[in-house]
Amino acid sequence: MNKLKVTGKLKTYLQWPLALIFLWAAMVIILFMREERQAGIIALVFTALYSVIALVLYLKSSPTLLNEMVDFATQYGQVQKKLMQEFLLPYAILDERGNILWTNDEFRALTGKDRHYHRNIATLFEEVSEEHLPTGEEMMSVTIERDGRIYRTELSRVYVDELLDDESSLKGDESEYLIAACLFDETELSRLTKAHDDNQVVCGMLSLDNYDEALEGVEDVRRSLLLALVERKINKYFSDVDCIIRKLSHDKFFLLMRKKSLDECEEQRFSILDDVKTVNIGNEMSLTLSIGIGYGADSYLACADSARAAMELALGRGGDQVVIRDGFRTRFFGGNTESTEKMTRVKARVKAHALQEIIDGKSRVVVMGHKIADIDALGAAIGIYIAAKAAGKPAYIVADDISDSVRPVIEGFRADPEYEHDMFIDADRAKEITGADSVLVVVDTNRAGYTSCPELLSLTNSIVVFDHHRQGDDRIQNTVLSYLEPYASSACEMVAEVLQYFSENLKIRGMEADAMYAGIVVDTNNFVTRTGVRTFEAAAYLRRNGADITRVRKMFRDDLADCKAKAQAVAQAEIFEDIYAIAVCPSEGLHSPTVVSAQAANELLNIVGIKATFVMTDFNDKIYISARAIDEVNVQLIMERLGGGGHLNIAGAQITGYTIGDAIQLLKDTIRTMKEEGDIS
Repeated sequence: MNKLKVTGKLKTYLQWPLALIFLWAAMVIILFMREERQAGIIALVFTALYSVIALVLYLKSSPTLLNEMVDFATQYGQVQKKLMQEFLLPYAILDERGNILWTNDEFRALTGKDRHYHRNIATLFEEVSEEHLPTGEEMMSVTIERDGRIYRTELSRVYVDELLDDESSLKGDESEYLIAACLFDETELSRLTKAHDDNQVVCGMLSLDNYDEALEGVEDVRRSLLLALVERKINKYFSDVDCIIRKLSHDKFFLLMRKKSLDECEEQRFSILDDVKTVNIGNEMSLTLSIGIGYGADSYLACADSARAAMELALGRGGDQVVIRDGFRTRFFGGNTESTEKMTRVKARVKAHALQEIIDGKSRVVVMGHKIADIDALGAAIGIYIAAKAAGKPAYIVADDISDSVRPVIEGFRADPEYEHDMFIDADRAKEITGADSVLVVVDTNRAGYTSCPELLSLTNSIVVFDHHRQGDDRIQNTVLSYLEPYASSACEMVAEVLQYFSENLKIRGMEADAMYAGIVVDTNNFVTRTGVRTFEAAAYLRRNGADITRVRKMFRDDLADCKAKAQAVAQAEIFEDIYAIAVCPSEGLHSPTVVSAQAANELLNIVGIKATFVMTDFNDKIYISARAIDEVNVQLIMERLGGGGHLNIAGAQITGYTIGDAIQLLKDTIRTMKEEGDIS
């Protein structure tokens, strides 16, 4: 005990009476200097007496006080230790590798281990691995489950030098640290959180996609029976999951449920989509459903608006599917059947009149398609150009990214003196002329990022979209007119229908008809895929206006390099899981490798047993994937997982940052994952 010394602020506190000796001495000196000798002597005596008393008290009191402090510190440490031992939260001290050094009573009671257990904490809680140990000042949090209860484990560093007094003569190495682990029981909080999540209000809208078409081939006496059977299946399915469903009209329903009920439907992958198709009382066409669901908003009204937007997206993607919007996330279920072609062209007539009114109200028309425009995008753009000229408005087609496959068509228009020299403009020029008094028409795509010049979308409030692809979550927003028909064969087919109702002054020249007719021919693979009655009607309309089949055929003959590349892709194709063909199309020496890869994908579909084909080509530092199917696999869903889209049997994607080998492996992993999740069979 004699070796112990008082240090720090306490030492200063004990020594301050000694410091007063110097003050007394200064007073004595002043008295002598002022020749007050008698007073100086008296002061000197008292100063000496004070000094003796102060020194005696300091020398005798310091050891006693130090002993008292040691006793207090010992008792205080025992109190701290007892408090930590009886701390109501499980608490442990670990070394830097996670080995247990010390535990309190609650921790030992939770784990069933005694105080001599010094193995790694991962042996007690497998959720806590080495990567969960704190590597810096930040606190790490891990959720663990033990005996049916949920604990949040907070792990933080405690440095050794921080455990000592800042003014202590003992100092620890700043790099030495321990890890404090504290467990918080959040079982009740998790239960309440889950209950809150399960009880969220979910709004939904349900629509019978092909109500009129399905009833056309049914006898009058059986129509009510068909509808009754379908409604019974719908009501039973949603009643079983505790959902309120109310009929709004003959083909519209409103849904109200809890989030827990929605989770049950998702686990069943909305089997009602397939159940409804089984209803058959002699009807040639099965009824299909579209469901839009919204939740996660701050109000009931916002949830209903989200459900309405989800329904519009489901219908825009061709129907027969469920679209769920949760805030900014969108999920899709179903969509594995081809959308039904509408026999009536009333919608085309309405859209034509709406387009005419929009064009009449603006001073100019700017038309653009997607990046690396194909003949369908170019033909549809030329159709809109014709409409704008019939309305007496100047029109411009953005052709900044011209592929070699459509270059001859554009050069043909530029060489014809009957067409303006600025019929085709680049993106920079388009940005200069596009403004509030312009209408921007987007053809053959509904995705903002896929347009040839996305910046134009922010330069005007008048945006019109004509597209035949299924909608994605990143579709163009704030359109004044949107004409989306997923069942249409091509954008040229849609525009050709609109032109028939646009204006009596509209006339189509032979070169214009050739371009639009070529768009239909290419997108239907010579009228083989996605061809309906209205496709042939649109083709017949163009033929009557001067489209020449021979000129179109000559327009798209392949050169020798394209034929060799296509043959190489087909010859080296890999058969994956017996039904998928995956091939690589070389791009060197090809003017339009993306077109050749699409042709190769079509060729591979002719192989017996192949249900879907995927052909990749490396072009302009991107991997382009062309996907094709006949009717058994929805390649659109697969391409959407890779950031692309398209149709059920014609789709594509563009991915960056991958080699061909990595892209193939990514595609295979995506297919395997979707098969495990049940999205594809």
